[in-house]
Amino acid sequence: MTSIHITDIESAINFWRIRLPCVDGAALPAPTRALAEVYAVMAFERRHDIEETALSEAAWQAWLAWYESMPDTPCIAICSTSQGDEVCKGCGRTFAEVQHWTGMRPVQKRTIWRRITQEGTAWRFNKYAERAAEKKKTPGSP
Repeated sequence: MTSIHITDIESAINFWRIRLPCVDGAALPAPTRALAEVYAVMAFERRHDIEETALSEAAWQAWLAWYESMPDTPCIAICSTSQGDEVCKGCGRTFAEVQHWTGMRPVQKRTIWRRITQEGTAWRFNKYAERAAEKKKTPGSP
């Protein structure tokens, strides 16, 4: 089973901190508190990830609300898997990940997002100027 990385828990906490700020300076709103409890346990146990089934219903719903605020797909409409590449140059997903994306669970998608972001090799993570410079270096390009 795929797990949720602690950085996603942190991002979800920050999402809720902005959306529902603490009004009295002490008591956290319910979604933030539910996620903060998960984060505290993970930090105490020095865990980098947690199974989605280990989250309370409140924490799961708070995480899902954050997830829904994120872009669904890393696709930038330059799909080299349709040209036969095993890994898409545009988004960094494998052919199988591109094929099965719509049927994946949110945690599976976030795991892939994390991997391709860490790799940072897909065109979606390069600046356009960098791509133009690479094209000029390619033998036979104008």
